[in-house]
Amino acid sequence: MTKKAQRIAKRIHVKDRNRVSSSMESRQETAEIQAKAEQLAALEAKVTDLETQAAALSAQTQAVQAECDQLKAQAAENLDGWQRARAEFTNYKRRVEAERTELAASAGAEALKRVLPAVDDFERAMQTLPDDLKEHPWVNGVLMVQRKLNAALEQSGITPLATTPGDTFDPNIHEAVTHEDSEQFTSEQIIGEVQRGYKLGERVLRPAMVRVAR
Repeated sequence: MTKKAQRIAKRIHVKDRNRVSSSMESRQETAEIQAKAEQLAALEAKVTDLETQAAALSAQTQAVQAECDQLKAQAAENLDGWQRARAEFTNYKRRVEAERTELAASAGAEALKRVLPAVDDFERAMQTLPDDLKEHPWVNGVLMVQRKLNAALEQSGITPLATTPGDTFDPNIHEAVTHEDSEQFTSEQIIGEVQRGYKLGERVLRPAMVRVAR
């Protein structure tokens, strides 16, 4: 082979070698790109999966929050109902106790009220007592019974209503027996007491019967 032919063959060999090397580098780059694409696709798939899980978790969180809010509202409603029921029961107990106290007081007042005619009889008997009997031992014994009866009434809370001539007639504590013309008293003034009145605490047990000027 001539030198020229050798040089040509050498140049062809170098070109072929460069062409092969370029082809190998191209395939390697392609493989690297494919690998990176696969990695990117895997990452995207993971991101999509995480997003799906996050959405599901968010939905679960919202459902739990809604259930929690519902339970809170129900608990508040139950608490409000319980408080109302407790208040109503407390008011009921107070009302029953007040009614029981009022009933006992009324029953006691009626029982004590039945004693007052006997007190009136004692007072009328003492007012018409002859002078020659005022120091009689039997009369002193009767007076002692009267004092004990008055003391028992006072201990029970019963006291006489203070009524004197000249007082203004009060329908809350007085009961007019007669309306009379009077030169001594003006209209609606009390002329005199016919029957003594009594009160139990601040409550009028029996009004005083009085004569009233007109």
